[in-house]
Amino acid sequence: MTATATSPGQGAAPGVPHLDFDPFSIEFFADPFATHEELREAGPVVYLDTYGVYGVARYAEVHAVLNDPLTFCSSRGVGLSDFAKEKPWRPQSIILEADPPAHTRTRAVLGQVLSATAMKPLRSHFAARAEAKADELLARGSFDAITDLAEAYPLSVFPDALGLQQEGREHLLPYASLVFNSFGPPNRLRQEAIERSAPHQAYVAEQCRRENLVPGGFGACIHARADAGDITHDEAPLLVRSLLSAGLDTTVYGIGATVYCLARFPDQLAKLRSDPTLARNAFEEAVRFESPVQTFFRTTTREVELGGHSIGEGEKILMFLGAANRDPRRWENPDRYDITRRTAGHVGFGSGIHMCVGQLVARLEGEVMLSALARRVGSIEITGEVKRRYNNTLRGLESLPITITPA
Repeated sequence: MTATATSPGQGAAPGVPHLDFDPFSIEFFADPFATHEELREAGPVVYLDTYGVYGVARYAEVHAVLNDPLTFCSSRGVGLSDFAKEKPWRPQSIILEADPPAHTRTRAVLGQVLSATAMKPLRSHFAARAEAKADELLARGSFDAITDLAEAYPLSVFPDALGLQQEGREHLLPYASLVFNSFGPPNRLRQEAIERSAPHQAYVAEQCRRENLVPGGFGACIHARADAGDITHDEAPLLVRSLLSAGLDTTVYGIGATVYCLARFPDQLAKLRSDPTLARNAFEEAVRFESPVQTFFRTTTREVELGGHSIGEGEKILMFLGAANRDPRRWENPDRYDITRRTAGHVGFGSGIHMCVGQLVARLEGEVMLSALARRVGSIEITGEVKRRYNNTLRGLESLPITITPA
């Protein structure tokens, strides 16, 4: 279903185009691109009658909202729910659902724990695991690029880096999926995720406690910052939880998106094979092109002018990150996957103070895994039915059967 203009409804500022479609429907998730274009062309700001919220789909407005956290706050929820009016389904995130100055303090701790300096010692181990995974897959020839690669590789390195116990790791992906589904409306995806969530939530709560984390991992480092007085001992497990939510799915969906792109665009795989140092950029361009994180909300803290329209206080703004990442006003040939593109500035990991906290981990894993494949793989062929995974926030695949041949 495409977006169509409708007569003005309640709540919208005068002159804002009204669009009548459900941005959380399976129909939209299956193929959002035509609607993304309609959203961008309708105007810099639109009003979505289905949920009574504003929407921004052009790069300039999405970037502006992401980079003004005092006007467009996160503490009232980064999903459709307004925490000023309803209770969150779980205790609020002290990173994702927080504003300065509270956010500044907790974010600084995660920034140090996950800094570029902290990533350096991990690189050789992550790369070795990536080489081993590439060799294993090449020996098999045919496999599912989602379960056997995009999920299997991050699960083989990230939980160890975090310092998680071996037992119970099967809860990690369902938990992250639940968190991202919860940002949507009370539709079937959200309701079913929350109904199934008890064991996943219990596992995560238990794993975030200090005594259950292996010394030397990211989790233990966060608890050590509580000893130093940078955060409280009550905040430490909540910060570990934020890392569990944000550190895995971004990587899984990013690697899955890149393999899917390289399988569909063999000319780009050829470029990557001839220059494996393009691995990092191949990953970044896939994150722009496919936008694994499609949407996030903010709430206005005051009356503000956006895109030439005056929007009141307490209004929800839905940012279409995927649409912004293909806005022709910002990108040349935006619907083309090009691993030599300058991708700096894409909003696939967000932007501003709330930029994805797990981005450095995701980028490291994406780079070393794709680099290992680039040096070994001659061709990637899709050999079965591609199945999409539906989520209120994330866009990715459930299954991608492929066959790879050696270089």
